[in-house]
Amino acid sequence: MVDVGWSSGTTLPEIVAAVADWGDGVYAPTLLEDALRVLESDLSSREVDILWCAASKRCYRPDFFGEGGREWLRQVVGICAERIRQDDPSFAVAPAGPVPAASFADEVLAEVEAVADALRSLEGHAHYAVPDVLRTLRRTVTQADPDLGFRLLLRAVKAYQLTVDASRLARYQDLGERLGYDVCVVEDGGIDVGPDTAAD
Repeated sequence: MVDVGWSSGTTLPEIVAAVADWGDGVYAPTLLEDALRVLESDLSSREVDILWCAASKRCYRPDFFGEGGREWLRQVVGICAERIRQDDPSFAVAPAGPVPAASFADEVLAEVEAVADALRSLEGHAHYAVPDVLRTLRRTVTQADPDLGFRLLLRAVKAYQLTVDASRLARYQDLGERLGYDVCVVEDGGIDVGPDTAAD
């Protein structure tokens, strides 16, 4: 997900439209697919809010705008589809379909569990607490999409400056490469890398 600045007067559709338009719309199809996969899962509006808050350190929160998480995602679908139609007027939204990264679920879950204690610390953070983030990330991996779950894990690790050792960063990079990520998706300088600990 691309960060865009916003002020107190910015509307939620304006934020989504700015993200969908970033890089001449290059991320609009991915954002659309992510939104569809979550909508097609059984993740609740509350869980969508939890994911978004954890990934942004509570900077972007649908409840600021009087929106529930699933309603917000329906707006994301509409805005992304509109952006894609600027380049392909015949584009029609279709179900996301089977999850290409389903076979990665166990690996992504293992990475979530490896930082479970740190993720629990988010739930009780003094200023930016996000309840149930660990449970919700697990459910995202198993109920929506392991690929999206891994990207949201990375965003939470970066947003909250959770320290990972070099060996774990190498695993993130390997997993990201196999998922087809650009190298900057995993390591853009935002991960706090500490000394290696004992092997897992």
